[in-house]
Amino acid sequence: MLYSSVTAPQKRRALRDGLASGRLQQFPGAFNPLSARLIGDRGFDGVYISGAVIAADLGLPDIGLTTLTEVAQRAGQIARMTDLPCLVDADTGFGEPMNVARSVQELENAGLAGCHIEDQFNPKRCGHLDGKNVVDLDTAVKRIRAAADARRDPDFLIMARTDIRGTDSLRAAQDRSRALVEAGADAIFPEAMRTLDEFRAIRDAVDVPILANMTEFGKSDLFTAEQLQDVGVSMVIYPVTLLRSAMGAAERTLDTIRLHGTQQPAVEGMQTRSRLYDLVDYEGYNRFDSSIFDFEVPGSRSAAPPAPAGSDAQEEQS
Repeated sequence: MLYSSVTAPQKRRALRDGLASGRLQQFPGAFNPLSARLIGDRGFDGVYISGAVIAADLGLPDIGLTTLTEVAQRAGQIARMTDLPCLVDADTGFGEPMNVARSVQELENAGLAGCHIEDQFNPKRCGHLDGKNVVDLDTAVKRIRAAADARRDPDFLIMARTDIRGTDSLRAAQDRSRALVEAGADAIFPEAMRTLDEFRAIRDAVDVPILANMTEFGKSDLFTAEQLQDVGVSMVIYPVTLLRSAMGAAERTLDTIRLHGTQQPAVEGMQTRSRLYDLVDYEGYNRFDSSIFDFEVPGSRSAAPPAPAGSDAQEEQS
């Protein structure tokens, strides 16, 4: 009921243990708190919170327009609804090294298990678009060092994302990854790798977990979990997959209403009322206060058998 009973330190330890397990950790991207609960219900290892998704949810492009306050608040709302560890996209750290330090502490306060900080210029852009620019090595290192020094919980994961492969060679990505680990990064996010061999090359360059971004319509093929694990990837994210799926369904439903004058043809593909109530744990609230949930949900396990067709007692369809 209400929020997760798993504490932030416990979630951070779970993230560390998962990365040390030798088993690929799968983190789908949540676009709101309820989708984070769904991710947990489906048995995944953790939840990813994408900066691009937070921006899109506000109707903004992913170019660094969101603020630390907006990201920390939304990420905290998502993290508190799931028992799983949540990794959040902290963009470039929202400023200079002192701002990066504050960002880490605000994200700790919000209950996140870790964050990643990238080496792009600000304003930034999506890591799978052309025309990116990265900062010099000294600036990138200062960001990560500030983040590592600022955290108060040693289990809070500091991940360094490097976008340098989009502007330079794979060797440059290997060299920068090593430098970021030396600066204090607990894990490396090599953005926009083109092949499995490139992921393997980063894996060979550093002795920390590495992350693969399996975003649709990007630079990388959509490799399977087995393929990624075989080349030594420790974590895979699917950052915008659920948002794209939900928005695609929403567009189709709106088209249906315009075409048919009713949503009826789209109902079959919708989440049912009973399933929604199950996800928000309506019955759990009833155990706390029986005046809140004093009715039967059509289609739920506890619902009475349906009344005969045409009966006044027949319940509303799910």
